[in-house]
Amino acid sequence: MTKHIFVTGGVVSSLGKGLTSASIGMLLEQRGLRVRMQKLDPYINVDPGTMSPYQHGEVYVLDDGSETDLDLGHYERFTSGLLTRDCNYTTGQIYLSVIEKERKGQFLGKTVQVIPHITNEIKSVIKRMGGDDVDVVITEIGGTVGDIESLPFLEAIRQFSLDIGRENCLYMHLTLVPYLKAADELKTKPTQHSVGQLREIGIQPDILVCRCEHSISRDDREKIALFCNVPVEAVIEEKDKDFSIYEVPLSLVENKMDELIVQKLGLHTAQSLDISPWTELLHRLRNPRHEISIAVVGKYAEHKDAYKSIYESIDHAGMQHQTQIRIGRIQSSDIEREGAERLLSGYQGILVPGGFGERGIEGKVQAIKFARERGIPFFGICLGMQCAVIEYGRHVMNLDGAHSSEFDKDTKHPVICLLDEQQNVTQMGGTMRLGSQRAKLDRHSRSGKAYDADTVDERHRHRYEFNNLYRQQFEAGGMRFAGTSPDGGLVEIVEIPNHPWFVAVQFHPEFKSKPLKAHPLFAGFIEAAIERQRSRAAKEAGTSNQSEQPASDRSSQENS
Repeated sequence: MTKHIFVTGGVVSSLGKGLTSASIGMLLEQRGLRVRMQKLDPYINVDPGTMSPYQHGEVYVLDDGSETDLDLGHYERFTSGLLTRDCNYTTGQIYLSVIEKERKGQFLGKTVQVIPHITNEIKSVIKRMGGDDVDVVITEIGGTVGDIESLPFLEAIRQFSLDIGRENCLYMHLTLVPYLKAADELKTKPTQHSVGQLREIGIQPDILVCRCEHSISRDDREKIALFCNVPVEAVIEEKDKDFSIYEVPLSLVENKMDELIVQKLGLHTAQSLDISPWTELLHRLRNPRHEISIAVVGKYAEHKDAYKSIYESIDHAGMQHQTQIRIGRIQSSDIEREGAERLLSGYQGILVPGGFGERGIEGKVQAIKFARERGIPFFGICLGMQCAVIEYGRHVMNLDGAHSSEFDKDTKHPVICLLDEQQNVTQMGGTMRLGSQRAKLDRHSRSGKAYDADTVDERHRHRYEFNNLYRQQFEAGGMRFAGTSPDGGLVEIVEIPNHPWFVAVQFHPEFKSKPLKAHPLFAGFIEAAIERQRSRAAKEAGTSNQSEQPASDRSSQENS
């Protein structure tokens, strides 16, 4: 029978349930178990697709086109289990499904209530994750214990153990153990209250994961164990990671988390743990051979989670090249006010990510022009690709006022335009070009060489496309269309061949990058940035050596 692990959080939000869940999934996979991951979110939106990045962070897109919570990005980066639309449900989806059944008369005239109808629907989406091909399902419950929004989900997972047997369920609770500087001690009371609320609902945690800034003493662990009714070995310390989030799995191994789970769930088929690939990954991260700076020029730069997968993918490429990367988060609207020269000088690479809406567009265009003219490696993603086309149209093709019809419906040169099938769309949610789609590559292009393939499948999330009416004109003007849809009808990748690295893509490659396998385009971009740093360093060294020579020697060299 499939085993189930339920991960809840208490005291405060943003404790890292997603990272912890993903790390546990990775450790169990390393033990030879087949794992699937799921996130249940308490908000009423049907999915995060229409939510502002300031509210929710990035929208993570799956192969099947589902717009999901960013924690599913952690799941995919840490594990290899298949993720589908069944892996992320919201309160909105649950209630919508129940209401549709009620409208069809499927409840046979009964009064529809939270218990049992809503909780039954929640249990059904959890059961859907199991099967003969899965050993363990890890379900993360969003929100914080005590929030009214989370109560139906907590009630559902309480009932779930009665349905499948308590021996087949494990409840894990993340909590905060804060440090009070004035008292110079850790405080366990918030954890006691959080677990107390869970127990009032009817859930007794099996394992407590205690987030903390300082190490928890044996006495404090025993105190937590006593008041929360868990064995002391099941009180797991998870200290803040200043160096890298990829330290989390090793921290859990040190606390024997994987052994505890295997024991409590009776997973007798589990193998011994092999964590060596992860250890080697962290070794490369701690011992860089290069150091470079990359500017990410976006609309939501001040919100770190808005470009979560972008930043992670840059880090993955850095690990592959054993390079420490310092990321500069640059607001595109700041470039409009202060100029690209002031804000972008000194970076070895410039990346312009996706986004929606007109704010900051001109700043992105200026950043791309700066990268193109200065020979700085450039990588554009989604809207970043569209802005690259706009910039090239204006400043190379001399198409006065070239723009996207998304931002200027009256532009004389709509080099980016709406797809025909999008013309009559009235509903915002789930109606874009979404999910995995195939692209045909030019093997002689930079991206074709990076992928080393004739075709590639990448994930999309956008409405607007390159306007094919301008394709011949752009090709004649020096832009290469390095990737298209298989029928050639849609432009997927544009490049400037005589530039050190100028690649812009319509899709989102950041959704396919992993710590142990960096995405080829991110790896190529970072490699070009490293080469730029080497060239500049060599040039500066040569200039310095020349300046140290006597004037007469320099003169004779110059004359020769």
